[in-house]
Amino acid sequence: MSRIKICGMMRPEDISYVNEALPEYAGFIFAENRRRTLTPEYALELRQMLDKRIKAVGVFYDQSLDFIEKVIKMDMLDLVQLHGHESEEFVLNVKRFGLPVIKAFKIEGPDDLKRAKNSPADYCLLDNGDGGTGKRFDWSVLEGFDREFFLAGGLDCENISAALEKYAPFAVDVSSGVETGGAKDPDKIRRFVVSVRRKAHTDTH
Repeated sequence: MSRIKICGMMRPEDISYVNEALPEYAGFIFAENRRRTLTPEYALELRQMLDKRIKAVGVFYDQSLDFIEKVIKMDMLDLVQLHGHESEEFVLNVKRFGLPVIKAFKIEGPDDLKRAKNSPADYCLLDNGDGGTGKRFDWSVLEGFDREFFLAGGLDCENISAALEKYAPFAVDVSSGVETGGAKDPDKIRRFVVSVRRKAHTDTH
């Protein structure tokens, strides 16, 4: 069964929406100068409202080891996601802080998939761009990719079933696809989660 990550928590309402839907992961963005960027202190407040069954993922983008370590030491994260141009050495250094690491890759062709497959990160995330473009990459390049992966980029309630059917990702990652007017939409979150769960139920019957 594919797991679900709802990324870009910004408000207490967003937390209540995911607490109702219960995806496996909720994402908190610490990357600088993004629309959904949070301060560590505010993220901690939101994290404390999050259902304990949901794992918190901190999303970083080309930020220092010191900053990442500072956020980890605030004891609010279950996983770290590196969404920039971090090297393999950097990934290994972050892993030493003791949390599983997701490394994101911008997928434009086979070479990008090769880098993702060989990454020392615990998980790879395959995306269209450097920081949440909300657009799909050419999913056909995934044929034969034999490492578990998070699929991101342009997913929504309309195309999620096809993505699950054809590529069976370890997890799916959505943010703008469950928003309306730039804010998390509880109905879209509910529909997205139901679509993923329904596909899993169908596969086991």
